[in-house]
Amino acid sequence: MTPSSRLPPTHFTPPHDPTSRAHAPSNEPAQSEKARHRPVRSGRVLAGLSLAILLSQLGTNIINVALPTLVKDLGADFGSIQWVVVSYLLVVTALIVGVGRFGDQLGKKRLYLWGLAIFMAASVFCALSTSLPQLIAGRAGQGLGGAILMALSFAFVGEVFPKHRTGFAMGVLSTMVSLGIALGPSLGSLALAAFGWQAVFWLNLPFGLLAFLLVGRYLPDAIDAPKPPVQKAGFDWLGTIFLAATLGAYALAMTFSGKLGFGAPLVLQLGLGAGVGLALFLAVQVKARTPLLRLAMFGNALLSTSMAMSVLVYAVMMATLVLGPFFLSKALGLDTRMVGLVMTVGPLAAAIMGVPAGAIADRIGARLVMVVGLALFTIGAFAMSRVSLDGGVATYIVAILFISIGLALFQTPNNTAVMADARPEQRGLVSGLLALARNLGLITGASLMGALFASAASGMATATVATANAELVTNGMRFTFRIATMMAAAAFLLSLTTLRIRRGRG
Repeated sequence: MTPSSRLPPTHFTPPHDPTSRAHAPSNEPAQSEKARHRPVRSGRVLAGLSLAILLSQLGTNIINVALPTLVKDLGADFGSIQWVVVSYLLVVTALIVGVGRFGDQLGKKRLYLWGLAIFMAASVFCALSTSLPQLIAGRAGQGLGGAILMALSFAFVGEVFPKHRTGFAMGVLSTMVSLGIALGPSLGSLALAAFGWQAVFWLNLPFGLLAFLLVGRYLPDAIDAPKPPVQKAGFDWLGTIFLAATLGAYALAMTFSGKLGFGAPLVLQLGLGAGVGLALFLAVQVKARTPLLRLAMFGNALLSTSMAMSVLVYAVMMATLVLGPFFLSKALGLDTRMVGLVMTVGPLAAAIMGVPAGAIADRIGARLVMVVGLALFTIGAFAMSRVSLDGGVATYIVAILFISIGLALFQTPNNTAVMADARPEQRGLVSGLLALARNLGLITGASLMGALFASAASGMATATVATANAELVTNGMRFTFRIATMMAAAAFLLSLTTLRIRRGRG
């Protein structure tokens, strides 16, 4: 049970909408209207949302430890088996904005329950798969469900919690994101050792069913109250397709660049495809009667700045996840068990700080906490650029603690500030945009930081990373995090500008 279960019930009141049935003459029974305004058990709602966001986050990395086993059991080569991971991330990245907007129009609760159902059904399909194509298809299905859960989870906070408790609720959900990163490898290892790789997917069912019951029973139906006619005029399918194609091409370009290099023909073709797709998407948005994204939204300085900061921050954070194991094992000589333990320090620190960060943001303001968080984050990135063989694992842990605590103090207030500024009818879309920025940062960070690390020292190419000596690995780590420090500092400077932005501006 999360700490949120101790929260007192809050009363949900739908936003005033003169065209909705709540404010128009109606012959509906009084009991129906009374049900729409019944007290919300916010603690149970938050527990359901927490489980759902945890499942979607586990989906990104829990299967990684089973890849060697899958190579043997499914008779696949290592290059092909990577698509078990890539297919999930690709679908999530491509669809996350579209499903957020679709939730605003169809009904966020209804779509969220469908997302949980799809995620669980796809998990069963994965567990029963007997070939690699089947497993990849199942993972893509999980990606669709995961995109819905990631896009809409944070959007419900403004619907259910009063303003003075939104930071706390955002902190709990942000903690679940960090826990998903921390628990994925360990849970996957336990399930794999005890029951085989299929257990990694069966594990989703009990938690998914509990989340479905909690959200279905306690999340107020009034969230899906009928929208004004203008909002139900139509969904921008063409814009959604172009945006999904653009994001998918970009994600694939970043994925392949790690193996082939940024100058490879396939990577360049995918990059060109992403550029053409973006141009077509923008052209459609200008002419569409009900566009997926109103481009004027990006005139909102808080939203635009928040997304830019998220891309920078999560690109740096991904560097710690990708490069950390190389430094700890090849430079410091730690065994696999110790590498795993040290790698959990950061996510656990971020998870522990998530709820306090939200509570502090409720008391003194989200933007100020965000600035402090990014200052610590930048200090941590700089400390990581100074790691050495003499400093040992202690120096690494100090640096990762600064980065992780700074991340927690950034992500919760950042989500809180942006969602508080969003209009009720756009919360699904805005939540999807925040999740998109996070995913783009992770994808870009994995490829860009990996490439910098691989080419940092003289004579160190991508093909020789596995055989590089301790000194070369340390040089690569230091160089990469000098670049990461500049990115973190840029995010910090952007955060200072948010202190002067008025709410709702743009």
